[in-house]
Amino acid sequence: MTPALQITDLSHSFGERKALDQVDFSVKPGDFTVLLGLNGAGKSTLFALATHLYHNRSGSISVFGHDIRHHASQALRRMGVVFQQPTLDLDLSVEQNLSYHCALHGMARGLAKQRIEAELERLQLADRRHDKVRLLSGGLRRRVELARALLHEPHLLLLDEPTVGLDIASRGFLLDHVRALCADRALAVLWATHLIDEADDKSRVVVLHKGKVRAHGSVPDVVAAAGADSLKSAFQSLTGEAP
Repeated sequence: MTPALQITDLSHSFGERKALDQVDFSVKPGDFTVLLGLNGAGKSTLFALATHLYHNRSGSISVFGHDIRHHASQALRRMGVVFQQPTLDLDLSVEQNLSYHCALHGMARGLAKQRIEAELERLQLADRRHDKVRLLSGGLRRRVELARALLHEPHLLLLDEPTVGLDIASRGFLLDHVRALCADRALAVLWATHLIDEADDKSRVVVLHKGKVRAHGSVPDVVAAAGADSLKSAFQSLTGEAP
């Protein structure tokens, strides 16, 4: 099976500061993979490279076999992204934000309407479609961003700290919805977070610390390999820091 995302020997520096150091891991279709690391671990740098906002000069990134450096358009078409910083237009309605995304992807108007309707229903946003985004709570804005990321039916979904600042109910809704997408659509997900409870025993986890991968595998395997009794204690053992 071709990995949805393959990161190989990836390094990146900002001047003399090395943000990523020979990072290797993969995400398979249907995997919910948690990229777990504290602030400054290199998670956002990795996302910027994977989405072609930065150009990787060392190592490789491929999406379903398409190298991001040499075949960016083929790779990016298969990818949906929810960035850490909000990117919605606050003065447009929910539906207008989604329609603009469909237009950027060259989607026919009829198809765009169908997909927008479907995602709004799935994410329980249909009754807010005409509301300006600035009137929505943080949790609802994140749902709109998720809906937008799914409109072109990607096979890989990247989410960078998607639950920061959200309440428990909103966090739970997003986690449950994205995990269901993995099961129902065989969607590959890379979910970056510093919150250790967002990785359950069914997740795969990549522990990233100071730009290096300290562990990669299923949560039970990472815990066992660290000789720990929980992911929290495994993380402390692997990094020397408390999550």
